[in-house]
Amino acid sequence: MVDFISQSFDWLKDFASEPVFYIIIFVIAVLDSVLPIVPSETSVIIGGVSAGLGDLVLPLVIVLGALGAFVGDNMSYLIGRRLSGWLTRRYARTPKGQQRLEAVIHQIHERGGLLLITARFIPGGRTLLTLACGITGQPRKWFAKWTAIAAVIWASYASLLGYFGGKTFEESHTLAFLVAFGTALSVTILIELVRWLLKMRKSNRS
Repeated sequence: MVDFISQSFDWLKDFASEPVFYIIIFVIAVLDSVLPIVPSETSVIIGGVSAGLGDLVLPLVIVLGALGAFVGDNMSYLIGRRLSGWLTRRYARTPKGQQRLEAVIHQIHERGGLLLITARFIPGGRTLLTLACGITGQPRKWFAKWTAIAAVIWASYASLLGYFGGKTFEESHTLAFLVAFGTALSVTILIELVRWLLKMRKSNRS
């Protein structure tokens, strides 16, 4: 398994050293916001590792990652807005789907724009949230402002993890990526854990 990861990352690293990887970062970030199949953190972290090794330019990795995330989030918002009736019926088909949608809508009203920042670090969750913002008709300017802030924070965080990982583990590209990706995953889990603990604490007080 370790050999497979090492070989796969070596191949990606060779590919990531080319200028076309900037476009890949942007496209994956856009698609991940609408169809969360391949986490866009992966491509941004790899771009950061490549920048740390001198193959790519870090500011460009951040800008294209953030721009892709911003465009993707706004596409998801527009889909939610234009297909609000169909999407609402789709989620309402099952009690679980209805419950998830209602929970997200409640969180939007309760936590506001800060929720868009934390949700950007949760694959899948950010897609449901941006769709819900469109479905519920949240103001476009408000949404664009907070998604822009979230995208910049997210892209800077992921690329810098890869960048310093690439600097620190210059002799092992695979290790640099695994450390950076593991850190990103740990932060995501920590965010969810803190959110769950706060929710439980609030429930106990009620």
